[in-house]
Amino acid sequence: MITIIRNAEVYAPEYLGKKDVLLLGSKIAAVDEHVSFNINGPVEVSEIDAGGKALIPGFIDSHSHIQGGGGEGGFSTRTPEAVLTDFTTAGVTTVVGCLGTDGTARDMVSLLAKARGLEEEGITTYIYTGSYRIPVKTITGEIMKDIMVIDKVIGIGEIAISDHRSSQPAFEEFVRAVSDARVGGMLSGKAGIINVHLGDGRRKIDLIKRAVKETEIPLAQFLPTHINRNQELFEECVAYAKEGGYIDFTGSDDPDFWKKTDGEVRFSKGLKRLLDEGVGPDNFTISSDGQGSLPIFNEKKEYVGLGVGKSSCLIKAIKECIFRENIPLETAIRALTCNPAKILKLKTKGRIMAGMDADLCLLDSSIDIDTVIAKGKVMVSGKKPLVFGTFEKVSN
Repeated sequence: MITIIRNAEVYAPEYLGKKDVLLLGSKIAAVDEHVSFNINGPVEVSEIDAGGKALIPGFIDSHSHIQGGGGEGGFSTRTPEAVLTDFTTAGVTTVVGCLGTDGTARDMVSLLAKARGLEEEGITTYIYTGSYRIPVKTITGEIMKDIMVIDKVIGIGEIAISDHRSSQPAFEEFVRAVSDARVGGMLSGKAGIINVHLGDGRRKIDLIKRAVKETEIPLAQFLPTHINRNQELFEECVAYAKEGGYIDFTGSDDPDFWKKTDGEVRFSKGLKRLLDEGVGPDNFTISSDGQGSLPIFNEKKEYVGLGVGKSSCLIKAIKECIFRENIPLETAIRALTCNPAKILKLKTKGRIMAGMDADLCLLDSSIDIDTVIAKGKVMVSGKKPLVFGTFEKVSN
């Protein structure tokens, strides 16, 4: 299939001006002032007139509980699986699935199967092997083997530290798991990243800092997430990022609520702070924690309530950057495009240029998602989904 997008204000994520973009199948073939294409024979060619809308890379959601999560309040609090349009209507064309608190009733084989199902339905998927706990439960029995022989496994996670729900790993256990992930990544050409869940415990990122100080493992091996959980944790992670570490914000559909209840730092203010502090433009990401539970605990660590993460929080966070903090679009979207692509070594993702995957979003003047293209196929048009997941069709 051949698609030409005309008259788009292209953010690659850098602003390139008004361009035409040629898509051949699942790839971007050209980005130019004017694309002309002559062909003989019965080949389908479609044109999309962007009408001056912003064209950006499709979002990479680097932390999502695609098969559901939760359970901290008992079996009835297990969250539901994600469906295709949860991602596409939110602009997400690539998602990394993970397990969280529950690595028992939910397991790695089920996570892998869910990832493959979403891939068949039209988006790109990867997974982390493991859950909150160390020792890491894997598919093959070994961290290195999972990363090396299972195409979709790109690292381990989300390993929990500084949290009353973690396995309270010893330092030696922690660094051994990280080392296995790193070497497995090296041998397979993958990131071998460790996605680290940060709780609100007083030790914060001490395990990560100690690992970097006392071993040869580099900062780049870690992607700590939920760094904006509270102001104190955020401050420590700002200092960590200034030293060159990668940090991942967690988005929220209701940042005002979570600021009031937990002291959460909203992404727009956090990103403004990073930029003011001189943190490198490649060192920050944001993910949704989609379909994961958002449990509320009291001061005694007793469960008192539950919310559910949604990928729709991502575009809301970008809009707040632009309209609340005056952060340029090309800067804000790095957190969902080229930055996670670089950190996770997704070499054909996160940029609009020839040879990259045809994962794209068109945004209207209000920075709402109008059109989503995944692997060259239009999934959303005019803010309405065109392609549904297998069992979504039953109810649509």
